[in-house]
Amino acid sequence: MLSELMINLKSMLMANNNDKTTITKTDLIKAMSEKTKLTQKDVGLVLDAFMESVKESVSKGESVSLVSFGTFEVVDRAARKAVDFRTKEVINIPASKAVRFKVGKGLKEAVKAIKPKGKK
Repeated sequence: MLSELMINLKSMLMANNNDKTTITKTDLIKAMSEKTKLTQKDVGLVLDAFMESVKESVSKGESVSLVSFGTFEVVDRAARKAVDFRTKEVINIPASKAVRFKVGKGLKEAVKAIKPKGKK
């Protein structure tokens, strides 16, 4: 059921976008509520549980893969040198870890299907 919901989520977001550039958590809850016929309160609880589960898994170094949607994973960033543009001083940036979202095939295809907006 989760994979079906995630697949349908792409079309819900595009259908409910109405020329907005950002979908908020509230918008997402409303769209999921309409699609699943669950109350917004229940959908909010499910969404919060989903986000908490992803956060817990990724914080342990685990990947979270949602077929046709994408994968959340931890990546290592190497230490590097940079230049402070104001002082021109070379600074050392230490190695770190970051979360990466790798887009899945289904989501990638849904984005490719979006018609570009005409230039004004």
